[in-house]
Amino acid sequence: MSTIADAKTFGALVRTERKSQKLTQEQLAGLAGVGVRFVRELEAGKESCQLGRALQVAQTLGLIVSVSTRRELRL
Repeated sequence: MSTIADAKTFGALVRTERKSQKLTQEQLAGLAGVGVRFVRELEAGKESCQLGRALQVAQTLGLIVSVSTRRELRL
């Protein structure tokens, strides 16, 4: 499991997973139903990317996104 603290880290994770699945940005965009520009900006860590679309891309790649509180992580 990876801890994601910012958009750049999330984008890097998406890029790594896309490449491991041997998908181009164009292919991923088509599968996820988003534009190629969105995928490029997401992978670049653009702060203003829409969360819903980012989650859609993650789901398409088979990534599971979860949220925990710091308190939960200490347990």
